[in-house]
Amino acid sequence: MQYGVVLFYSITGALQAEKRLKGKGVAVKLIPVPRQLSSDCGVCLRFQLQEEEKVRQALKEERIDIQGIHAV
Repeated sequence: MQYGVVLFYSITGALQAEKRLKGKGVAVKLIPVPRQLSSDCGVCLRFQLQEEEKVRQALKEERIDIQGIHAV
């Protein structure tokens, strides 16, 4: 299975996104940021890559600032 991760500027953003995405039925998990990626925040959200568009749309609707989305 392929995964994507969402990087955030703060832990607060990561926690808000986790709550909102789970509320929309998207399976996400907080994990440490992979070594090959950098972030101001030490955690990121992992999701199934096939749900990337749903994740992007939900974060945009909720106006949650992200640093980026990457496939891992």
